[in-house]
Amino acid sequence: MSRCRNRSFGGVPLFLFFFFFFFLWDVGFSADPFVFYEFTVSYITASPLGIKQQVIGINGQFPGPLLHATTNWNIVVNVKNHLDEPLLLTWDGIQQRRNSWQDGVSGTNCPIPAGWNWTYSFQVKDQIGSFFYFPSLYFQKASGGYGGIIINNREVIPVPFASPDGDLTIFISDWYIKSHKQLREDLENGISLGAPDGILFNGLGPFRYNDSLVPAGIPFETIHVDPGKTYRIRIHNVGISTSLNFRIQNHNLLLVETEGSYTVQQNYSNMDIHVGQSYSFLVAMDQNASTDYYMVASSRFANTTATGVAILHYSNSQGPVSGPLPDPPNDQFDSHFSMNQARSIRTNVSAGAARPNPQGSFKYGDITVTDVYVLLNRPPELINGIWHTTLNGISYVAPPTPLKLAQQFDVPGVFKLDFPNRFMNRPPRLDTSVINGTYRGFMEIIFQNNDTTVKTYHMDGYAFFVVGMDYGIWTDNSRGTYNKWDGVARCSTQVFPGAWTAILVSLDNVGMWNLRTGNLDSWYLGQELYVSVVNPEVTTKTELPLPDNTIYCGLLSYLQKGQQQRVSFSAAGSFLPKSGRNFLFGLVVMLSSVLFG
Repeated sequence: MSRCRNRSFGGVPLFLFFFFFFFLWDVGFSADPFVFYEFTVSYITASPLGIKQQVIGINGQFPGPLLHATTNWNIVVNVKNHLDEPLLLTWDGIQQRRNSWQDGVSGTNCPIPAGWNWTYSFQVKDQIGSFFYFPSLYFQKASGGYGGIIINNREVIPVPFASPDGDLTIFISDWYIKSHKQLREDLENGISLGAPDGILFNGLGPFRYNDSLVPAGIPFETIHVDPGKTYRIRIHNVGISTSLNFRIQNHNLLLVETEGSYTVQQNYSNMDIHVGQSYSFLVAMDQNASTDYYMVASSRFANTTATGVAILHYSNSQGPVSGPLPDPPNDQFDSHFSMNQARSIRTNVSAGAARPNPQGSFKYGDITVTDVYVLLNRPPELINGIWHTTLNGISYVAPPTPLKLAQQFDVPGVFKLDFPNRFMNRPPRLDTSVINGTYRGFMEIIFQNNDTTVKTYHMDGYAFFVVGMDYGIWTDNSRGTYNKWDGVARCSTQVFPGAWTAILVSLDNVGMWNLRTGNLDSWYLGQELYVSVVNPEVTTKTELPLPDNTIYCGLLSYLQKGQQQRVSFSAAGSFLPKSGRNFLFGLVVMLSSVLFG
């Protein structure tokens, strides 16, 4: 006690410092809390399909921990890279308003070198819903490293359904026994991924529903529920290439939210969930529990019978699950069912989301489009003797200097603002070509899928409106089929083979934003680009300044001073308010050094 009593802070007795600290907290720091997490990303050993292999875990977990926040909270994640190669985590669906510095992709951030740590700090501004994070470089997602993000409404904003009795997060994914390093080497040598070795539920293999199809000894997931209760089940397809159909034996799936938008509430017996997509369902536990029930994720539109199976266990269950799996959609390769299902998903325009105003008050169908891009993909093709994928005939090349840093420091020659708005009738080429977006413009993007597989496309920084999809070649006349009222707003959309999907996006978020396919093989081979959105008026009101802890690489490596000492946060669930956060953060760090040396 005497040791603490004699301490001072810069000559100020500690009791006065604490008085000052809590005075500031009370009068000035009462809104927009902070939540802190510490992630150690490392290789761990797991046996998802009964065979020991190296996977990427976070804090020793596979999948990684859930991030919990509420609308407008600030999330701080200190990431320690214990892998043997550089790392970036990206926060899929988090819009990073004014802050593409935190996006965690190659065009915005230098990688975190092996053995380093780096602290992400971002606000989930005006967002709610179900999202996830994953490693964005070097095909690492194929080995794991993913986890969920839950953003809840503020209490003052009503939710358009009764509070569920529980909240469950489920990750479904295709899985390969080969490591991510082996898979990426195969792709570089022109060898396709092929069929997955299995389908996982929460990082675990299938329940042995069929002795001839599923070997003994594979660990499987069991979800425990209570009868008569209703659960919100958040489903994420965190796989790398395979569309999956999700269903629960004898239970309806009431869709309520997808990727940050409350939807028109509709019951589905099953749902096609494509790579990178997320959904929330309310599921009533209204069965008699004579046995346990199957939860199934089966492959779609692929030459494989791989099926993931978990168990739904009522607390009063009278016996183990038995019998055949619930039926999938009739035809494995018939995308008409899936397209009609996708068209049926619409925004609940009578409900508020992150803000109190109804979502329908933003009448996107009445806004004049300023830019139109028709992005045509094709199967992998040879460019200079190496296999690549393209958009509009261009395969993206990631330069050593991130685009955003090059833009910040006016480094010439790193990229060109000349991405074509249509497919150019010329040989495919490698390039670092960027879309020059119009700040506060309204962009129409049409994805034309000339490949033979279902593709998903994701755009960082935004939720876009999915306004149309159909078979054939998109033309100007296709706009007559658009949904201009309640098209769902989300961050990932599917595009079926030989078909197109149209989206509208309001370019109100300044930054450098990644637009990519969610199919990891096509992404790795070059099917991505960036959209630059610049406010001609330089102001922190539309873009936050360069972070103090920026890592420099490429042509800016000379600015890097080496790994700096970083603050280490011990646990999640701590809260700090927004106003004066940098000042308060500094006080906390200095106080820690005084008290603990």
